[in-house]
Amino acid sequence: MRVAAIDCGTNSLRLLIADVDRMTGAISDVAREMEIVRLGEGVDKTRQFSPAALERTLKACRRYARLIEPRDVERIRFVATSATRDTTNRDEFFDGVRAVLGIDVDVVSGDEEAALSFAGATHELLAGKDVLAPYLVVDIGGGSTEFVLGSTAVQAARSVDIGCVRLAERHLHTDPAAPEEIAAARADIERALDLVEQSVPLAAASTLVGLAGSVTTVAALALGLPEYDPVRIHHSRIAASSVHETTGRLLSMTLAERRALSVMHPGRADVIGAGALVLDTIMRRVDASDVVVSEHDILDGIALSIAS
Repeated sequence: MRVAAIDCGTNSLRLLIADVDRMTGAISDVAREMEIVRLGEGVDKTRQFSPAALERTLKACRRYARLIEPRDVERIRFVATSATRDTTNRDEFFDGVRAVLGIDVDVVSGDEEAALSFAGATHELLAGKDVLAPYLVVDIGGGSTEFVLGSTAVQAARSVDIGCVRLAERHLHTDPAAPEEIAAARADIERALDLVEQSVPLAAASTLVGLAGSVTTVAALALGLPEYDPVRIHHSRIAASSVHETTGRLLSMTLAERRALSVMHPGRADVIGAGALVLDTIMRRVDASDVVVSEHDILDGIALSIAS
């Protein structure tokens, strides 16, 4: 079945057009696209989408519609996550997407977001990669981070509001971030992890799996890649010491220095320090020796959900 999966997060809007084998769950990419639209800009404070953020997002939707139209897609699913759950003017967003793509926006709960992320990240791991279950899948988004523990299925999950955009807007205001700002952000993350541990036994995991742009960018830097290379990044293992060093380096850089990094998407440079800090704090909390980095995530989970 040929499907189109769209993941609308706080920071990015992503599209996957893929052929999914409904018997095996194998996914063959036809097109995979990503734009930084920052739909959730200011949402943590205002609880509303700004007109500029809506226009950026709908412009990207129009481009995706042009990509989908000639490719004989059978079904489309448009999933919206943290920022959309938090807004009071989301009907304006829904109407715009419906006008462009002819489909309704599916606003998923934190629990469903976690399940989709787990499915997308582990469908290959379950096929026999050299990792040990149970997995702790951590999806660091712009507005929230999802924690999912499981082996062949989800055993426990929790979503908390510590995404890279939200934390950067709350705490990291100077350039580079001041020590007291970093300390406040880390304390915010630690409080969220206390909540996670009420429902997800983090220490029970044998393998930490990290998803989304903050994690893959940290991996690219830790690997010393001359340019962003998803093939090299996918299923790489990044040692905790490398994550700690890379996080410290990012937080000590100015915005201009981060933008100049060859692997850095320009729309991620202002929030990557916060995203790296989330990953770093999680690894310290669970005492993980390394993280398995996955380029496959909620987008792949959405594609699988359509086909099933």
